[in-house]
Amino acid sequence: MDNTTTCKLSLQKKDRYDVMYKNFKWRVPEYYNFGFDVVDQWAEDRTKLALISIDRTGGKDRYHTFFDLKVQSNQFANALRNTGLKKGDRVLVILQSIPEWYVALIGMFKLGIVPMPGTVLLTSKDIEYRINRAEACMVFTDMDHAENVELVRKKCPTLKHLMLVDGKRKGWYNFDEELNKASRDLNQSKISKTKSSDPLLIYFTSGTTGHPKMVLHTHIYPLGHEVTARFAQALTKCDLHWAISETGWAKAAWGKLFGQMIVGAAVIQWETPGRFDPDGLLRAMEKYGVTTFCAPPTVYRLLIQLDLSKYNLKLRHCMSAGEPLNPEVIRVWKKAFNLDIYDFFGQTETVCVLSNYTFMPIKYGSVGKPTPGHDVRIIDDEGNELKAGQEGNIALYIGKERPPGLFKEYWKDKDAMKKAFKGDFYYTGDRGYKDEDGYFWFVGRDDDVIKSSGYRIGPFEVESALMEHDAVAECAVVGVTDPKGIRGIVIKAFIVLSKGYKPSEALTKEIQDYVKKVTAPYKYPRIIEYVRILPKTISGKILRRELRKK
Repeated sequence: MDNTTTCKLSLQKKDRYDVMYKNFKWRVPEYYNFGFDVVDQWAEDRTKLALISIDRTGGKDRYHTFFDLKVQSNQFANALRNTGLKKGDRVLVILQSIPEWYVALIGMFKLGIVPMPGTVLLTSKDIEYRINRAEACMVFTDMDHAENVELVRKKCPTLKHLMLVDGKRKGWYNFDEELNKASRDLNQSKISKTKSSDPLLIYFTSGTTGHPKMVLHTHIYPLGHEVTARFAQALTKCDLHWAISETGWAKAAWGKLFGQMIVGAAVIQWETPGRFDPDGLLRAMEKYGVTTFCAPPTVYRLLIQLDLSKYNLKLRHCMSAGEPLNPEVIRVWKKAFNLDIYDFFGQTETVCVLSNYTFMPIKYGSVGKPTPGHDVRIIDDEGNELKAGQEGNIALYIGKERPPGLFKEYWKDKDAMKKAFKGDFYYTGDRGYKDEDGYFWFVGRDDDVIKSSGYRIGPFEVESALMEHDAVAECAVVGVTDPKGIRGIVIKAFIVLSKGYKPSEALTKEIQDYVKKVTAPYKYPRIIEYVRILPKTISGKILRRELRKK
């Protein structure tokens, strides 16, 4: 690949963290385009595999080389040009994990059209909000979601074009028909080139209150994810990587697209939706020879409920992100496969900014150390750096250099920008601390920290202690008003029990006593409620605000 358009990175196990971190430098070109500079460059080798899509309905699996993606993204770009779309136009994309999602996004990137990936769980109200907020001119989706678009179509004055990936509907373009009519050639010199600072894509954050915010990334954003892939995920061009993520999540950008394709790794996905099948996932990983794996903690918690000795996997590296992974899950996984799970940290607004690495010891429960090119600090509300062990805001210092993976802005939201950017820092909204060895520890979202009896308690540390008990399959901790009216706020745990366990007063006391032993006595949950499931965001994060309301 052309090293003038990508970061020149190298990493060997013998390299010490401090040397790697100190020597790293960002190289940001004036013009950059992921489609032309990455996908099309790898496509020069017409046999290099880029994507495996598994059809769980029993149909034929689909394999795509980089050359396939180059040609089809060119056709899609030309199809959009034929409809009159131009650089800067916004398109809402609501698709399952299918190859057409890649074709569409890469084609739009090439033209400078701005996709807005959306989850397949969006309601008609969600769709209306996103289209009108971003003034989108097109929706690209499937037959399953077309009706929701039609329900709000007349309420969206900027919406001019509709396209279906499958089937036919009056007033809608059909993807296959438009591709068949479009040229396979797209000459970059004959279209408007994209600057690194031009808009690339928009993600809508779920947020804790109010409507979702629009996170605007620029064309330099993919380069930031080269750090995610090379360092946090330790990927090479020989890997087959599986990241559990729906295409509407920013996690898809982290684990299914940018960094992986930059380093030349192939990615694998399930095409069809359905109830999550832990056994099916491990069987598929075994069948296709997956070498690297990344999943949110929710998935790992389900996987360790199985008899893991039944699976002969070719995995060499495992990761987790989305929210901190409980140490107990890491221990069970390592016992089964002799592999650690490497936790890392970032947001929709960033790339990976904190990570554990294969060449240094893991401290279970820690999210590791800053990734190269990112100056992460623990600061107070005035921007003063705190000492080791002191809890504060997890923030990214941008005084000297703004890293390319950091979003440009919350588009059309000045209040959110003022809250997130203060002085020389980007405030992530997360709380944590750094220990004497420089490892970072996540405490919780600022809104999730529990203040009880004069103590500040992070839900994660209590949840980690709970997860060590055999009876606990999943759990979430919140602060609630003391029903006895004595302590003000007390800790309440919502627990999903493991198979073979039933709720009882005796079990509740046993769990409470266990937490007292493994953590500070004041941190144990005074109230425990057993539930069948926990409320979660579409990306699998626990919705503690919903539990607080309950």
